[in-house]
Amino acid sequence: MRNEKIDILRGISILLVLLHHFNIPYKLHDTFLGVHIFGESLSTLIARNGNYGVTIFFVISGFLITRHTLQRSGSLAEIKLKDFYVRRIARIIPCLVLLVAMVTLLGAIGLKPFLNQAPNGVEVSYGLTVLSAFSFWMNLLIIEYGWVNYALGVLWSLSVEEVFYVVFPLLCVGLGRGKGFIVFLLLIIAYAPYFRSLHFGEESGAYLYHYFSSFDGIAIGCLTALYTQHFKGALQHSKLIMTVTALLMCGLYLYAPIKEVSTWSISAFAMLTAVLIFCFAQDPQTQAQSFGSRALVWIGQRSYEMYLFHLIILGLMKVVYFPKETLPTEKLMLLPIYFIAVFLMSWAIEKYYSTPLNRMIRNKWIKS
Repeated sequence: MRNEKIDILRGISILLVLLHHFNIPYKLHDTFLGVHIFGESLSTLIARNGNYGVTIFFVISGFLITRHTLQRSGSLAEIKLKDFYVRRIARIIPCLVLLVAMVTLLGAIGLKPFLNQAPNGVEVSYGLTVLSAFSFWMNLLIIEYGWVNYALGVLWSLSVEEVFYVVFPLLCVGLGRGKGFIVFLLLIIAYAPYFRSLHFGEESGAYLYHYFSSFDGIAIGCLTALYTQHFKGALQHSKLIMTVTALLMCGLYLYAPIKEVSTWSISAFAMLTAVLIFCFAQDPQTQAQSFGSRALVWIGQRSYEMYLFHLIILGLMKVVYFPKETLPTEKLMLLPIYFIAVFLMSWAIEKYYSTPLNRMIRNKWIKS
């Protein structure tokens, strides 16, 4: 059974990412959302740190993968390697194939947002870009050559997740019987802030997009799942803990641009996310009641499709409405159209493509 509180958190995360990416080409500071608060425009405060939304996704992914492994196998060491990889392939690959196919088609008809560019002055072949997408090193390609393909750039985070999950079951088998797996996770969590400090503020974005800049969020999620399994008894004052945690997350989100505080803030945000998830796990069957919370659940359940395909919508908008020539009133018109179009496309892809293929692959290759 799905934990709808985690789906709500997913929904909030993807909305932050969507707004962040919209605000990059269509800056909202010259609209009514640009009203100044504490010397900064409201639109900038809300939109500039959408990367924290990806941090939340990493923690959720680590938690759910570990939690489901424990529920299916009883212990990490008993993980079924083939079943694990089949589930990952069934969830990830269909949408990845569709995204690359759509970008390839749109690029073939000459639409600039879907063609490879040379932001650092070095041409990168489209074939190499596609290879990096399917072999999970798009993040390294971006660090080395810049955002060579607008619509495929989102795959940097998929590269981080999938490299971790290629290794995850092997670590479970090799280290899952003792404390070795926990020690490994703690080492990753400790190393990530140090790695980010080495690349602090670099134009390449290595402090955000490299594997070791992001693995700590996934590792924190894994540890949260392990601790949740062994936690016994009722959690006291859970509502107060969740309220304080949410306020701290909001404060950190608004505090400063992520580029200025990335060394410590990404880990801190991941840990606060883990506290929320731990609280959610104590009452997993609570269902959303209000319209707003149900809407966030719906969005969260389709967040993977939204994340992968939203730049298709935004790229097509950029073809029609050139960002530098778009008027403030037009930006405000485009913003709801953008969200609605992303929701509709993601719903259609999830309902008629990714979920049926996911189910078909699992039924074929996993014995019940």
